[in-house]
Amino acid sequence: MRVLPVGERAVLVEVASGEEAQALHAELLRRRAEGALSAREIVPAARTVLLDGVDDPVRLTAELTAAEVPPAPPRAREAVEIPVRYDGPDLADVAAHWGVDSREVARIHADTEFSVAFCGFAPGFGYLTGLPRHYDVPRRATPRTAVPAGAVALAGPYTGVYPRSSPGGWQLIGSTDAVLWDHARVPAALLSPGTRVRFVPVERS
Repeated sequence: MRVLPVGERAVLVEVASGEEAQALHAELLRRRAEGALSAREIVPAARTVLLDGVDDPVRLTAELTAAEVPPAPPRAREAVEIPVRYDGPDLADVAAHWGVDSREVARIHADTEFSVAFCGFAPGFGYLTGLPRHYDVPRRATPRTAVPAGAVALAGPYTGVYPRSSPGGWQLIGSTDAVLWDHARVPAALLSPGTRVRFVPVERS
């Protein structure tokens, strides 16, 4: 791990992989819940974890620098199920990239259990991991100016669901009516780091 100061009350921890970032995030949350760590925010990303609102950044930096990346945390017991229609405009392109037909893309995707590695881009957008590396897909050469809310998409090693209409360059393979972000709901986000996710195929209406 590499630990870097960020301002006066925060540190950024860099690790070698997304899996290590997820494990470290879970361990830091556990330590904070037990009272062994003081940090207002603990925010994971692709290969980093940011700790903000730290009481003693110098001491924490020394502790983390001397520590090892913890083992992967146990999986959460219940998975969030997201109904999905595999009707995306890029489904055929993804099928060609994978060397299978469109129905097989849907089957592979629905048979995979995902985990939210981190959140970002827009409120409610989770970066989901779980597909084997050989299913990585490139982003579109030309991003769309508007991707509809509920679009289920792939890019690189990640799956994501657009919580609202926005520009985007991910490959769209399906759509869902699930509400990813609702400010009147507690919590507002359907997905958070560490959440297990399953996509459940439904018929087109």
